Amino acid sequence: MSTLPPCPACGSEYTYEDGVQYVCPECAHEWTAGEGASDEAEKVIKDANGNPLADGDTVTVIKDLKVKGSSLVVKVGTKVKNIRLVDGDHDIDCKIDGIGAMKLKSEFVKKASAG
Repeated sequence: MSTLPPCPACGSEYTYEDGVQYVCPECAHEWTAGEGASDEAEKVIKDANGNPLADGDTVTVIKDLKVKGSSLVVKVGTKVKNIRLVDGDHDIDCKIDGIGAMKLKSEFVKKASAG
């Protein structure tokens, strides 16, 4: 049987070669051998409610968070503006008024409503 890779967009096994490209007949996605799932499936960082987050978003803290190495606490309901997404365990870089630069876990924030 065929040893062609499955479609990175829809997972179909019915792909075929067209010159240097692979083509999926089910969703019409085209890609080269160097591309693949890593190109298509970037890691999506989501908040506690499952909403996708993006750089520049405003989020609200949903739980009191102790700041490691100090007696400060980030209180529930604290709004954090202009977040930056990063790789790692703590996937949000931000600045919090009165505390300074911090890293947060996305599971402890929710996306602020756009209103």
